[in-house]
Amino acid sequence: ALTTAEIAAISTDNISTLTTAEVKALTTAQIAGLDTAHVQALGTAQVAVLSTAQAQALGAAGVGALTSDQLRALTTADVAALTTAEIQAISTTNLATLTTAEIGALTTAQAQALGATGIAALGSDQLRA
Repeated sequence: ALTTAEIAAISTDNISTLTTAEVKALTTAQIAGLDTAHVQALGTAQVAVLSTAQAQALGAAGVGALTSDQLRALTTADVAALTTAEIQAISTTNLATLTTAEIGALTTAQAQALGATGIAALGSDQLRA
C-alpha cells in the first residue's frame, strides 16, 4: 500500500485516473493527505464512492475545495457525518447546490454552523427540507 506521502506525491492528473475501486481502497489517512488540488481532481464518480469515514477525512480544506458537482455526489450519510468545521468550509454558492435530502440530513449543530450567510444562501426548497 502507498504511504500518505506517496499518495500526496501523485500528480492531480493521475489522481483523476484512479478507479472507483482504488478510491474505495484508500485509507482515511491517505484521503486526509490529499491537498485541495487533489480533491478537486477527483471526478464525481470517485467522490460518490467515498465512505462516510473517507468523506470526513477530507477535512475542512478538502470539503471546502469540493465543486458543486462533487458535493452533490456525496451521499446524504456523508453530508450528515461532516463536522461543523467542514460544513462551514462549504462556500455559499455550493451550499445552494446541495440537495434537499442532504440539507434535511444536517444535524442541528451543522445547521447552526451554516450561520446567517449560509442560511441566506439556501433556496426555499432547501429551507423546507
